[in-house]
Amino acid sequence: MPPDWKPALDALIAARHGGRIEHLAPALRDLDRRHPNVPEIAAELGYTLAAQGALPEALAAYERALALGLPSPAEQANTLAGHAVCLLRLDRAADATRALEAARTQFPDHAEFTAYLAVARHRAGATAEAFALLLGLLLETSEDLGLAAHQRTLRALLAKPCRAPAAVG
Repeated sequence: MPPDWKPALDALIAARHGGRIEHLAPALRDLDRRHPNVPEIAAELGYTLAAQGALPEALAAYERALALGLPSPAEQANTLAGHAVCLLRLDRAADATRALEAARTQFPDHAEFTAYLAVARHRAGATAEAFALLLGLLLETSEDLGLAAHQRTLRALLAKPCRAPAAVG
């Protein structure tokens, strides 16, 4: 038998799939107040608030969900991604970078964390690192035959540091 909060959360999530979410935040806040230690509710509240642009409140909900511990790896990964995106949207690139590096360690097969980490590093001013992450991700995930044929050369070029051009004058 599912916990008593589960049918209510499932109904709210189902209502979200219709594309209308403006009514969900109050209902999720109420459900969260009635069941304050349920990470699944906190995570869904974070997602909904982030979608509505209430980023500070969304961040707090994501952090609470992560602290409570989500029951499945998929829920954990989705919440980590939402948390990191929220940090990026709040212009907290350094915090997002740390969160994404930890998420990549925990979920090495989840390419989304590498892509978001590239965005975080780019926003933090580490554009060369961001580019290297994205090109590496492209080489790992693309099925393009041309990229596959040139993968070794591209990886070698990434591994070699770029020299500054000589001054003209």
